[in-house]
Amino acid sequence: MVKYNCLNPIATVGLDLFTDSYQKTDSMEEADLALVRSASMLNMELPDNLKAIARAGAGVNNIPIDKCAEKGIVVFNTPGANANGVKELVIAGLMLASRNIVGGINWVQTIKDDENVAKLVEKGKSKFAGKEIAGKKLGVIGLGAIGVLVANAAKRLGMEVYGCDPYISVKHAWNLSRDIIYVKDKEKIYRTCDYITVHVPLLDDMKKMINKKAIAMMKDGVIILNFARDMLINDDDMEEALESGKVACYVTDFPNARTAGMEGVIAIPHLGASTEESEDNCAVMAIKEIMEYMEHGTIKNSVNYPDCDAGICVSGKRITINHKNIPNMLTQFTGIFSAENINISNLINKSRGDYAYTVLDIEGDVPEATAEKLNSINGVLKVRIL
Repeated sequence: MVKYNCLNPIATVGLDLFTDSYQKTDSMEEADLALVRSASMLNMELPDNLKAIARAGAGVNNIPIDKCAEKGIVVFNTPGANANGVKELVIAGLMLASRNIVGGINWVQTIKDDENVAKLVEKGKSKFAGKEIAGKKLGVIGLGAIGVLVANAAKRLGMEVYGCDPYISVKHAWNLSRDIIYVKDKEKIYRTCDYITVHVPLLDDMKKMINKKAIAMMKDGVIILNFARDMLINDDDMEEALESGKVACYVTDFPNARTAGMEGVIAIPHLGASTEESEDNCAVMAIKEIMEYMEHGTIKNSVNYPDCDAGICVSGKRITINHKNIPNMLTQFTGIFSAENINISNLINKSRGDYAYTVLDIEGDVPEATAEKLNSINGVLKVRIL
């Protein structure tokens, strides 16, 4: 029986995919699998029997990735499962910022009890006149699952769209409209676009990428949208740019102690993926990933181990080994089976940075002593027999 623990509520449509071989447990100590959304696992003691963590979402900054890799725990995420939900909110953000809708709504609340509210509205609405987005230039930095959808949607709304992503995947490149103007560096977008939206991961070289230097290159009155990560923006530099009018409006889905009350900011309470559809999609994708891993040893969408698909083991036993990416590991693995006259019918080895993953299909059963020998090899982190 495989036991799983939910650190956050996970959509039922996903949990219903579990078969009778899986059992929910409230104890993290006895869990083989963990499912998480926003709960922090950074200071959590990870039990030795924990084999995989599935994040029902894309970001994994609440999970100790390196610590998990060192213990042979595969961490999965669900890239693209919530992309449409985020895309729709980005488009809403464009409209909110361009038309001063929030300001207008808030003003109406101040006069709602006046019996002449209708006349006051007609007299005062000019204060909230905005701009249409059609014909304007939008720069999309990061053309992953969300960025591609945003770029395509904005193009269909009549915008002139520029996209930048030096690491765009073949899959996302195929999905990108041919009408999107692809540029090689962010500076072209900074200098050209009326609106800029960022959709990049929070890597070290991306932290505070929207700063004084970047803003200085931008058009006066630019509108900046951030539905990716809070730390991509330098808050001090953004406040200065808003005060000077260099930036007309900053739309963020990540309010913090600085930006929540900052003049010129539209702060949305992290609603990007907060739709029923997104939560369902993430749950289904997360459960499918960990079931494939537990039942067949398949790794797809892991953030700390390499993707690996050995298909289905049709006879004998399958052994999966999470280990360090160091020399002579395969020789030691195959040497153990050779010494015991056990034939290997299939072998796949993949590596990613400091860690590697090996799948071996063998004929017959695996003696307990053989598994112990594999576990005793220096650099082996976790051995499973499927």
